[in-house]
Amino acid sequence: MFYVSFFFQYMAQYMKTKWQYRADLLIEWLSDFMAQAVNLVFLLVVFGHTTLLHGWSRDEMLFIYGFFLVPYAVFGAFFNLWDFNERYIVQGEMDRVLTRPVHSLFQIILERMELESLLGAVPGLIIMLYAGSRLSLSFHWYDVFVFILLVIGGALIYAGIFISLATISFFADARTSIMPMMYNISSYGRYPVDIYHRVIRYILTWVLPFAFVGVYPASYFLHKQEWYGYAFLTPVVGMLFFIIAVMLWNAGVRRYRGTGS
Repeated sequence: MFYVSFFFQYMAQYMKTKWQYRADLLIEWLSDFMAQAVNLVFLLVVFGHTTLLHGWSRDEMLFIYGFFLVPYAVFGAFFNLWDFNERYIVQGEMDRVLTRPVHSLFQIILERMELESLLGAVPGLIIMLYAGSRLSLSFHWYDVFVFILLVIGGALIYAGIFISLATISFFADARTSIMPMMYNISSYGRYPVDIYHRVIRYILTWVLPFAFVGVYPASYFLHKQEWYGYAFLTPVVGMLFFIIAVMLWNAGVRRYRGTGS
């Protein structure tokens, strides 16, 4: 309960701070929206030359892309660790974090929180509703809860992978990071995995399971029954990767010896 209370108190202070700079908040949201629009235009251009892509229609691809944006927005709001190496290891801010009686990862998540990123889920939901209406998809009352569960699972997969990457900084002295490359690889999860070579499919399913962020959970709502098993594995894979990431983080913190300056 202490952590829950601390989280909401910090979130309230964060919103007060951000609300003082409304113009910056609007510009940031518009820039994110433009980036998503570019990816959407790419899909539309592809389907301007073909009606099916490996058996997938344009509206099915749009639905998958829209679903992908929702867990990605949750991840972007709470797990901004892209500059962890530079800020916390190289500049020594990890020393400050470790002097406080709260778990270090929880502190850094709060410090790097960007709640405005949650607005990125809005275009995703709009795209899903548009594509779903064109596909005449039917939904049950419990699908709302299934949707929330799958979104949380997808966000935890992202969090687990990028927290694990951040822990490399505890064991390596190099200032470089593979975070940008991993962000590029994660974009493959926006599309159906069966359009890729089987090696890439295996990697996106079991090694870097970005397919569980987009196509697999979306397949449940698209009534792709052959992939239902993968869809319901999404929360399990998310929890597994997140637990492994926390274990790696704790091991890295135990090894950390400070900046030496």
